[in-house]
Amino acid sequence: MPRALVLQHVAVEGPAALGEALQRRGVELQAVRIFAGEPVPAQLEADALVVMGGPMGVYESDRYPHLSDELRLIEATLGQGRPVIGTCLGSQLLAAALGARVYPNTRKEIGWYEVELAAAARDDRLFAAAPPRFTPVHWHGDIFDLPNGAVRLARSAISPTQAYRYGDNAYGLLFHLELRRPHLDSWMTAFADELVSEQIAPASIITPDVDARLAAADAVGAPLFDRFAALIAGS
Repeated sequence: MPRALVLQHVAVEGPAALGEALQRRGVELQAVRIFAGEPVPAQLEADALVVMGGPMGVYESDRYPHLSDELRLIEATLGQGRPVIGTCLGSQLLAAALGARVYPNTRKEIGWYEVELAAAARDDRLFAAAPPRFTPVHWHGDIFDLPNGAVRLARSAISPTQAYRYGDNAYGLLFHLELRRPHLDSWMTAFADELVSEQIAPASIITPDVDARLAAADAVGAPLFDRFAALIAGS
């Protein structure tokens, strides 16, 4: 049975729908609960690497030493040619491992923001069937330069790179397609202080049509994650 190692930075940011897609393809999940003090391995002893989100910045390795360990693991995994996918902070760590600059954006994208696919997405293994525009949840303040050799797959109004591919099987997604309603509800509690500091009303995220919005995002995310799972399962 193929295995995927999941780096989880905070308890409320698990793989969710991404993990479900992997398991449907017969991929076993092995989580490293960084938030609980579990160490990041030096080498990937699995078939793929999944790097989830978190509130820390890539450039804060002095406060979060595990970030340096994660960068080394991502570099080693890329060198092995094994599939990698990073979401939010995970996409930033992947970009940094590829030598790109990660830095604060002009403002945070927290809430529902439209994403527009780039022309290259039409021929991409994961994004080819996605609609030209869709509106997922965002929860990030940092962005990154497109890594050298990477292909931009999506952008938003204030973030030039919302998704990218490096090589044939390494992907970074700055937005969130993996969320289910319970996960989003837990974020509203876990990150309530950030909403207050950014003067973002919770009602702008948990809208009256939030379940329909999440279902629309899942209609994009489910086949995308399934195609990534197929990369690992070899089907």
